[in-house]
Amino acid sequence: MKKQTKTTVGRRQFFRAIGGVVAGAAAPLAQEALADSESDDDKRKARYRESDKVKTYYRVNRYPS
Repeated sequence: MKKQTKTTVGRRQFFRAIGGVVAGAAAPLAQEALADSESDDDKRKARYRESDKVKTYYRVNRYPS
């Protein structure tokens, strides 16, 4: 009688194979990094504003204002 050998792939080997395929497919999709387009004045300007919504949030959640 012939013995049949089962070829099984373990969990680790499976994920290694899938990771290699994904990494190979993602390489052509990578883009070059773009430089920051903000000027120095834009970087220094204030962005946080205490609007009515923010004041209401602080009041409702009892944060000291």
